[in-house]
Amino acid sequence: MNTKTTRTTGHGTYSPRPGAAPLSRMIAAQAALETRLLLRHGEQLLLTIVIPTLLLVLFGTVDVVDLPGADDGAGRVDFLAPGVLALAVLSTAFTGQAISTGFERRYGVLKRLGASPLPRWGLMTAKTCAVLAIEVLQVALLSSVALALGWSPHGDPLSVVLLLAAGTAAFSGLGLLMAGTLRAEATLAGANLVFLLLLVGGGVVVPLEKFPAPVRDVLEWLPISALSEGLRDVLRDGAGMPWGNLAVLTVWAVAGLAAAARFFRWE
Repeated sequence: MNTKTTRTTGHGTYSPRPGAAPLSRMIAAQAALETRLLLRHGEQLLLTIVIPTLLLVLFGTVDVVDLPGADDGAGRVDFLAPGVLALAVLSTAFTGQAISTGFERRYGVLKRLGASPLPRWGLMTAKTCAVLAIEVLQVALLSSVALALGWSPHGDPLSVVLLLAAGTAAFSGLGLLMAGTLRAEATLAGANLVFLLLLVGGGVVVPLEKFPAPVRDVLEWLPISALSEGLRDVLRDGAGMPWGNLAVLTVWAVAGLAAAARFFRWE
């Protein structure tokens, strides 16, 4: 009969000592996993990378829509680039996150992760970090394409970062609310429908001035409109912080995140 020797420390405990990793390390590992999964998903890449880039190139080089600066290619890009950056945030923080989280809930992934040493708020933090990582890649790529098309950005970079952060929080809250309350199939259809509607009516490629005044007054309160117009004020016009747009995004962020925390179902 073979005997198995157990190695112990001077205090009589097992070595290596069993137990969960530090919380920061668990969140970092989960965030890295979430980021890799997003980058490997072809449909997500189409939504978050390919579509915004194609829109920027198409509308920036072809006179499809009557845009400010239509007689000047660089002027068109100056109008489009901030809107496409806002669309990138929408596609990642809202549409992509809602769809992926909705199907994770359906297949029981969230339920199993919720039973792991990683707390549920830590899982949401990891998902948020993954969204931010993808957004950094989006901003770098889209900015490079826009600069190649003649974009001349202005304004304070800190104002841009604050607007993007507020927009990310607003869309993340709304995406998690949808993913945590609807069936996965309904989330898939609803998130894509909202993406298309906001693409058309959120001031991304079609100026809000093109809409009738009563409709425009409503559209201006949408988070995508506040983000695209705020970025446009800073990056195209060189204005200071657009506090009105930031306030709209903050209200959406607080309301969306609070509703998601209240109504999100893990199973």
